[in-house]
Amino acid sequence: MARAAVLGRLTWQVGTVTEVRDETPTARTLVLDVPDWTGHQAGQHVDVRLTAPDGYSAQRSYSIASPPGGTKLELTVQRLEDGEVSPYLAETLAPGDPLELRGPIGGWFVWTPADPGPVLLVAGGSGIVPLMAMIRARAGSGNRAPFRLVYSVRSADAALYAAELADRARTDAGLELSYVYTRSAPPGWPGPAGRINAGILTAGRPAPPGTAVFICGPTGFVEAAANLLIDAGQDAQTIKTERFGPSGGQP
Repeated sequence: MARAAVLGRLTWQVGTVTEVRDETPTARTLVLDVPDWTGHQAGQHVDVRLTAPDGYSAQRSYSIASPPGGTKLELTVQRLEDGEVSPYLAETLAPGDPLELRGPIGGWFVWTPADPGPVLLVAGGSGIVPLMAMIRARAGSGNRAPFRLVYSVRSADAALYAAELADRARTDAGLELSYVYTRSAPPGWPGPAGRINAGILTAGRPAPPGTAVFICGPTGFVEAAANLLIDAGQDAQTIKTERFGPSGGQP
């Protein structure tokens, strides 16, 4: 049974794009209907494959942004100028188009509503995507474990899901949101732009007992954030990380 489940996840499936949403000038969310989808956990990802008429194919991994449940998947793709896959996904793919994918993949960097403890989410750039799945899963399940998101972006117009996050911070009891702007802070922001630091990560207070930490973003960002938290007293065994290339997005 377990072997069959693994083989199922490794089988390529065809989903159909039902909707596209522009998140920022360089990022787009693809909503896919995948009829044979068997489910996923918040934090997992899929492989996506593009095949040219001459048979050449390229594949990349993309985190799932949608919460578990049903056959609809959301993938948010950050376009990279030198990318081989992301420009097509973020600019050309349209409703009605097919897309090959397989998954879900990954069983370590996941959060489930059965986890009762407090959670600290730390995102750099498009690293917010799997963490957004966790936030959405928490809201949909009725779980009220304290969630705190620290989201580092270059500027306000680079933030994914900005309107939804603002709404959830107002309406989801126990969800706290903090932004870090590394290049340009918005007008009226209380402080200059700068990199993430221990004070921002800890909010100047000890982590509640049992806090689980999920950090996702470019490799350098993830390593810096994890080290800052460990130096501040966070148990390294409670920190889970997911990282990608230094450019801050998947090609």
